[in-house]
Amino acid sequence: MIKLNTPIKLNEIKKLRVGDEILFSGTIFTVRDQAYNYILKHNFSAIKNGVIYHAGPIVKQEGKKIIPISAGPTTSTRFMERSIKVMHKYHVNIFIGKAGMDDSKVKQAMKNKAIYLAAVGGAGVLYAQTMKIKNIYLKELGMADAIWEIEVKNFPLIVTMDSKGHSIYHDIYLQSKKKIKKFLK
Repeated sequence: MIKLNTPIKLNEIKKLRVGDEILFSGTIFTVRDQAYNYILKHNFSAIKNGVIYHAGPIVKQEGKKIIPISAGPTTSTRFMERSIKVMHKYHVNIFIGKAGMDDSKVKQAMKNKAIYLAAVGGAGVLYAQTMKIKNIYLKELGMADAIWEIEVKNFPLIVTMDSKGHSIYHDIYLQSKKKIKKFLK
């Protein structure tokens, strides 16, 4: 397991390869549909050089403390175009989610500067145990769509798209295509 701590330097990102297993610690920001729209229209400097986690956590309030209950990943595919724009606007170089963003435009935008880390769908309760809420932005968007600033410790992830343009999703697609061809013969 490779331990990564924020802030993460570009040279560290460039060393990571598809398949590397990561224990991630530091600050991440949850961003989903409405939050993406907001940060693209307005200045949201807190996220500059940050890490985006495609998730909408479920939390509970205990006195003044907010406790994450579940914080599993949401599918990143629907954020491809907006992620590219955020990457350029805010210099975000790490995205976390599930199902990847395997589009040639995304791979090109990520080349030499960004990676995609996969979180396991269905493991939201496990992930919540690695988290402490630092701040909440855009509360008015609701629990799932607000931007949560979260401190994580030993958050388990896998590199599935690296800065060299490699993608496990693309590799699996090609392998599946070959197997289907053989099967259909």
